[in-house]
Amino acid sequence: MLKLVWYPIRFGALIVKMKSFAFWTTTCLACLAMGAGGVMDLLHAEQVMTALTHLGYPEYVATILGVGKLLGVAVVLVPGLPRLKEWAYAGLVIDLVGAFASHLFVGDPIADLIPPVVILVLTLASWVLRPASRRLG
Repeated sequence: MLKLVWYPIRFGALIVKMKSFAFWTTTCLACLAMGAGGVMDLLHAEQVMTALTHLGYPEYVATILGVGKLLGVAVVLVPGLPRLKEWAYAGLVIDLVGAFASHLFVGDPIADLIPPVVILVLTLASWVLRPASRRLG
């Protein structure tokens, strides 16, 4: 005779694990995109310089953006520093909203508007899903 055994499912623990997985997935993807962009900005890659010129920005903006992106990514990834993390997330969001607005205002096609929006959603999801140890207060 087959006997069914029921094990209680600990939904609380499962939700915590799923939230942690979602946090790290969104955080890694957002940081990968922003980190790669920061490196390309600092290297003054041809693609970056062409885009900045097209958007009407001077070349030195690439260096400012690159440093800001890399510092923001570093702060988001390291443990601790909750107040600094809030500023880092804010800086990344401002960068992405600015990128979206810049492409929109010069009349770029919708395809150029999608990447900053996708990275913005990942960044905001990372911020919302961050664990208590990475929150302020």
